[in-house]
Amino acid sequence: MVDNATVTPGRTIWLMAVTAGTVVANNYYNQPLLGEMAADLSVSDQAASWIASATQIGYALGLLALLPLGDRVDRRRMISLMLCLSAVMMVLFSLAGTYALVVPLGFLIGLTSIVPQILPPIASQIVPPESAPSAVGKVMAGLLLGIVLSRFVGGWLGDLIGWRQVYLVAAGIMIVLMIVLRLSLPAFAPTFKGSYLDLMGSLKTLFLRHPLLRSISFAAALQFGAFSLFWTTLAFHLSAMPGHYSARMAGSFALVGAVGVLGALATGRAVSRFSTRQVLVFSGALMLLAFVLFMGATRSLVLMVPAVILLDLGMQMSHVTSMSTILGIDRQSTSRLNTVYMVTRFAGGALGTVAGGFAWHYGGWMAVTMVGALFCLVALLINAGASSTAEGSMTDAV
Repeated sequence: MVDNATVTPGRTIWLMAVTAGTVVANNYYNQPLLGEMAADLSVSDQAASWIASATQIGYALGLLALLPLGDRVDRRRMISLMLCLSAVMMVLFSLAGTYALVVPLGFLIGLTSIVPQILPPIASQIVPPESAPSAVGKVMAGLLLGIVLSRFVGGWLGDLIGWRQVYLVAAGIMIVLMIVLRLSLPAFAPTFKGSYLDLMGSLKTLFLRHPLLRSISFAAALQFGAFSLFWTTLAFHLSAMPGHYSARMAGSFALVGAVGVLGALATGRAVSRFSTRQVLVFSGALMLLAFVLFMGATRSLVLMVPAVILLDLGMQMSHVTSMSTILGIDRQSTSRLNTVYMVTRFAGGALGTVAGGFAWHYGGWMAVTMVGALFCLVALLINAGASSTAEGSMTDAV
């Protein structure tokens, strides 16, 4: 599969962490720039919001349609191709003169920016199995930092040089990363032989074959649903509070949530000292406790900050542990296992967004927090039962 003798794992893992954060940022640069884009393209703010939506839809489709190819082709070559295509799409995006071109190009930027999800399986394979959670945690920490900082960098840099130049700079960074990773990563022999249709059909086979994959993916979907539910309704709640806080306050809470990066980095050490079951139960309990605290944050922000910290810590610790566990189920199918996990998780996030809107409309903040707590409780119960077999599955995979 991979010749570890050609790799310096420590340096390579950190390089992949930087890459994950830098590439995932392609999906989020546009969010603080939508107002400037709307003015430049002479469209409404609502129309401009579809640029961000199209990018996210493209990313989700890329996870489903392209990520499984990591088991069928050399991952190093795939990464080089995706980074090159991403650079091309961002150059075209920056040059597009009409809204009708910008939206589909935004979709293609998302579609080609899936490299951050190609990297965790690589990270889990170029280190000893016992170090896989730590390696995956570092890559995911880089991804999280990229999401958090991209909105800040995009807004700041866009104000300084304009939104079109932001994408030209980002395109240049993709080319640099492509060269560096091409020189740093080993070649990866494909582990799947067959047509693309066979490859996609195997996703269903893997899903049905591995109960642990199903249970952990369902639990992750519920947790991401609770996470999305909270962030979808936070701005509404802050505006309705006695202080009538602005959207800027919601953005400030996003920075508070960056503490989740520490959770991702600490996961490897936690898994080495405790069992997978214990880490999943502990991280799930943190998320549940966060929603209990949110229930008390109806008129004051006092409980909101510690609750957001707990939510993000629990979310990222559970995410990294879950991903490390499912990647160890079958080391010949890591890209497809990651596809099943991530697509299921994204579906849960979409469900949470919809549930949050309904809960807020019909029951306000208390309904939102109750639905979020219910999602977290069910996920906790699933992980508490399913993770009892995780250690055995991981050992068998090794």
